[in-house]
Amino acid sequence: MKIDVIGIGLEGYSGLAETTKAIVDRATVLVGSDRHLSYVPEHQGKQIALGNFRETIAQIKSLAPEENIVILTSGDPLFFGLGRLLISEFPPEMLNFYPHLSAVQIAFSRIKVSWQDAEIISAHGRSLDALDRALKAGKNKIAILTDGKNNPRAIANFILSLDLPSDYDFWVCENLGGSEERVQQYELDAVKDNDFAALNVVILIRRDRDPENLQDLPQFGIPDAAFVSFPDRPGLMTKREVRILVLGELALQPDLTVWDIGAGTGSVSVEVARLFPSCQVFAIEKTAMGVSAIERNCHRFAVQNVSIVSGSAPERLQGLPAPDRVFIGGSGGNLDKILAACDRALPENGKLVLALATIEHLNSALNGLKDRHWHCELLQVQLSRSVAIAQLTRFSPLNPVTILTARREPQTKTYDIDSR
Repeated sequence: MKIDVIGIGLEGYSGLAETTKAIVDRATVLVGSDRHLSYVPEHQGKQIALGNFRETIAQIKSLAPEENIVILTSGDPLFFGLGRLLISEFPPEMLNFYPHLSAVQIAFSRIKVSWQDAEIISAHGRSLDALDRALKAGKNKIAILTDGKNNPRAIANFILSLDLPSDYDFWVCENLGGSEERVQQYELDAVKDNDFAALNVVILIRRDRDPENLQDLPQFGIPDAAFVSFPDRPGLMTKREVRILVLGELALQPDLTVWDIGAGTGSVSVEVARLFPSCQVFAIEKTAMGVSAIERNCHRFAVQNVSIVSGSAPERLQGLPAPDRVFIGGSGGNLDKILAACDRALPENGKLVLALATIEHLNSALNGLKDRHWHCELLQVQLSRSVAIAQLTRFSPLNPVTILTARREPQTKTYDIDSR
C-alpha cells in the first residue's frame, strides 16, 4: 500500500502542479474533508470523507495492498497539519508528501513582510497560552492559525485584556488563494465589529508604541504599558501592582533623597519623581539598555528630579548623597555588598525596601540585614490579572514577589545599677 499526502489550496485541483495532478488522477482511493473532495468532483476512485480520525485510519488500513491512496489536506501537511498524525500511524516508507503553499506563507507574502523569524502559533483546537507567552515576550512577528472559537475577534479581545508594553498591527488574512480572498489590517477595538470567513490567519506585527497622553495617566500607579521597556524583554520591569506596594512601603515624604538600585527601566524612579518633585532620585543601573530606557522614560514623563547613575552597585554608590530611602530592584549578584553599603549610608530613621523573586535572594537578604541589626517585615505578593478567553475570562498569574521592608532596630540603652 502506498499513501500520497497532497496539500491543496483554495484554488483546488487547478492549483496543483502537473506531476501532482497525475498522482491524484491515478489514485484508486481519495481521502479528504468534504471541502477537499469537492475540488475533484469528477474523480472516479473510491472516496472516503475524513471525519473521525481513528475511524478514517481504520478504513484506510482495511484497504487492499494494491490500492493507490491519496489523502488531500490543506497547505503543507507537515506544518500543523495531518502529516504528523499520519506519521504516527504508518511506516515512513509508505508515505509520500507533496506540500502546497501554507496559509502562513501566503499571508506574509500578501502583507509583504519576511517571515523567517516569525513565531508560528496554532490556536486551532488549542488554548491561547502559547500566544500569551509570545505577546509577553514581545515577539516581533506572530502568525496565528485560528479556529471557530479562537477567531480574530477572540484573539483581539485577548490582546486587549493584556497590559502589553508593545502595540501590534493586526492583520486578518481570509480565504487565502481563493476567489474570495481578503487581506485587511484592523485596529484592535474595531475587530469585534467585523465578521470573518472561517478560513483565516491572523498576523501580528509589533510596532513602537505611540507616546502616552500624560493628561490621561494617573498620578499614582502608572500602567506598565506606558513605560518604554526593553525591546528583547518588554515585560521585564517592576509590575504596576508590585510597584504600588513598593511605593507604599517606602513611606515617601517630600524632600527625601532616594536610591533606586538596579533601576531597570526606571519605573519606580519615575513614579517617585512624579509623586514628589522635591525628592532627589538616583537611578543606579549597570546596563546600557537600561540606562537608555530610563533616559527615555524620564523624558516621556517630563520628570526633572531623576539623576541616572550608570554602573554597578555598590561601586557607583560611593560619592552619592546619603539616602533617606533605598529601593533594591536588582543586585547583579552583589546583594550582600549592596546591603553593607546601604547599612553605612542610611540614617537611623532610613528605610530599605527590596523586591525579591527567588528564595535564595530572600534568604541572603534576611541573613545580611539581621546580622546588621535591621528589623525586617515581609510581604509576599501573588497576583493574577484577568485575561479574555474567547467569550470567557480567566486569571493569568504574575510571578510571585516578596517585598522586604527593613528599618534599623532601636538601640536599647543599658544601665550599670551600681553606678546609679
